Amino acid sequence: MADIVSDGFTRVAWVTTIANIAAPTTTELNAGILLHDIMTSDGFSGFDPSTAAIVTSKFSSTFDTSQPGRISYTGTMLRFCKQLSGDTIYTTMYAKGVNGFVVVRRSLAASAAWASTQPIEVYPSTTGQGRKLDPEPNSLERWESPIMFSLQPNLLAAVA
Repeated sequence: MADIVSDGFTRVAWVTTIANIAAPTTTELNAGILLHDIMTSDGFSGFDPSTAAIVTSKFSSTFDTSQPGRISYTGTMLRFCKQLSGDTIYTTMYAKGVNGFVVVRRSLAASAAWASTQPIEVYPSTTGQGRKLDPEPNSLERWESPIMFSLQPNLLAAVA
């Protein structure tokens, strides 16, 4: 079996309208804004779920048992390079309270168009207040948008 290289094989988009997060249409996805070409190499952070444990052992137990509890995400954000002009991503996602969907497709070239049956992840999202990152030597001007999930994401969605 061959390993999958992740460089260049993750497509990320901001989509404003999706009727069914289990099966977004190519029309809905194509109406979105592609983010991956403006994101920094470390600009996709916190999109990994954490499951809390519900302790089920009793006082008399001699072994600790548990069941899966709530799923949560922390520190979720997207980081971008600031553009000199025509910065649609910045004007769309910098403000607090912008609603939309972060859509992620992995294991296929980012440049490949959306197509039916492709596995994707859909995160119903609201932006937090964007923030400009401090200037650094030998760096591009960057900013980031905190992302909060307004509904439970669908991690096993597919393009309709």
